[in-house]
Amino acid sequence: MSTGVAHRIVDKAIEAHGGADRWNNLEALDADISAWGLLFTSKQRPVLNHVRVCASTRVPHLTFFDFPRFGQRSELIGREEVRIFGGDEKVIARRADPRSAFRGPRRWFRWDSLDFVYFGGYALWNYLVTPFLFLRDGFQFEMLEPIGNGDPAWVRLRATFPDDIPTHCREQTFYFDEHHLLRRLDYTAEVVGAWAHAAHSCENYMEFDGIKAPTRRRVRPMPWGSRPLPGPTLVALEIHSIRPKRVS
Repeated sequence: MSTGVAHRIVDKAIEAHGGADRWNNLEALDADISAWGLLFTSKQRPVLNHVRVCASTRVPHLTFFDFPRFGQRSELIGREEVRIFGGDEKVIARRADPRSAFRGPRRWFRWDSLDFVYFGGYALWNYLVTPFLFLRDGFQFEMLEPIGNGDPAWVRLRATFPDDIPTHCREQTFYFDEHHLLRRLDYTAEVVGAWAHAAHSCENYMEFDGIKAPTRRRVRPMPWGSRPLPGPTLVALEIHSIRPKRVS
């Protein structure tokens, strides 16, 4: 299908979630989140219970507060680095080029804190800023055939990400309902494994100072085709609140 049609879908989705003008007047989203699921168990990571995060609206940057321990702060800085600060704001751990560290047998069974800061940081940043993420340069879009998850069927859009954005994989599929709200995205979580194909549902939309966002997200395995398995839940994410921060 025409790339012009795809770009019109993107424009409608951005408008439905709050609009480009409102987004461009923000510098960050401050949020409280909880997350759990099989991924946490399999990588020997504690669940997140009402953890505060802050996602930049300008660049791929996400901060965890009181994580991995109370009084500490950790950051994802694009593709370049992750780091953890102690209570005195001194860096106590850092890792350059963190994606390249996901090699070798240890990470099949256990992630350390810096591994999780990278994975959780880029994943949450992507989730919180989509679909406004598509305002950035470098994306390529392609319309796919609709799929019958509802009546009317959801629109499907394949997005190819630019290289400068840390994300699950370069090609992902986004599903929008008749109101142009994001209802699902499909991807391969490459740092977990080339086999880690998943469908990510987006539900329970709420409005936060003009920005609409799903507050209930569930990730389930999709080993083949376009129909996810009913379980297990790989990641469950609850967004308790979002506080858009305006440009000062």
